[in-house]
Amino acid sequence: QVQLVESGGGSVQTGGSLRLSCVASGNTAIMGWFRQAPGKEREGVTGIRPDGAKEYAESVKGRFTISKDNAMNTLSLQMNSLKPEDTAVYYCAADSRPWYGALLSDTYTYWGQGIQVTVSS
Repeated sequence: QVQLVESGGGSVQTGGSLRLSCVASGNTAIMGWFRQAPGKEREGVTGIRPDGAKEYAESVKGRFTISKDNAMNTLSLQMNSLKPEDTAVYYCAADSRPWYGALLSDTYTYWGQGIQVTVSS
């Protein structure tokens, strides 16, 4: 069983930046970030595959950067040039199996509690 604890959400204006962090209580093979806006389905934002490759949703490419500190079991998400449409609850996800579908919800067994990100215009 792996527990995930997210931190770093908040409110910013359009064009601002936020950094999210997620600490995992155990070893993980794949980790990612998802988000869910009001009235919308959860969507994959970015993830790091077991081979170290990073995947990004088209809507965040060039603005968001995912990174992982394996020694600290910490996943981070640097979000720059934020837009109102980035407003959502963001979830950290992980799995200990070496799956490769980094942006697919079904890949992940473990989920964080979610953290709010609000971008105002």
